[in-house]
Amino acid sequence: MTRVGRRGFGERGAVAVEFALAVPLLMLLFGLVVGGARVWLARSSVEAMAAAGARAASIARSPVSAESQAKALVTAQSTTAGLRCSSLHLDVDARVLATPPGTPGQVSVGVTCRVPLADVIVPGWPGELAVQAQASSVVDQYRGRR
Repeated sequence: MTRVGRRGFGERGAVAVEFALAVPLLMLLFGLVVGGARVWLARSSVEAMAAAGARAASIARSPVSAESQAKALVTAQSTTAGLRCSSLHLDVDARVLATPPGTPGQVSVGVTCRVPLADVIVPGWPGELAVQAQASSVVDQYRGRR
């Protein structure tokens, strides 16, 4: 049997204390990494929705059909992307489709999605994150328009 002196007794439990301090810090760091990745995923999903909406609008033949086709595609893509928007706002600029054929131009689409932070960072977290993206697509200048 060995006898523990006074010097050896002061270090008992030091590993448990270090572990108790390190675990919450590591969990916080892990949570920040996961939250950042989910915010990046939300932003890239909204950018993809804007690009798809601009492409759909550029294929249309009139400004009214461009807006309806862009809205339909952006709405469909928002549900399949796994992103839940509490409010989805779409701004379509398709004025070039009202000009006669032969006029060059582009259609632009802006998408704003308000994502609840509970879906992005931590479940139960209050607030919303407004994610915005803008995309444009060139209109075929020799395609017929109405």
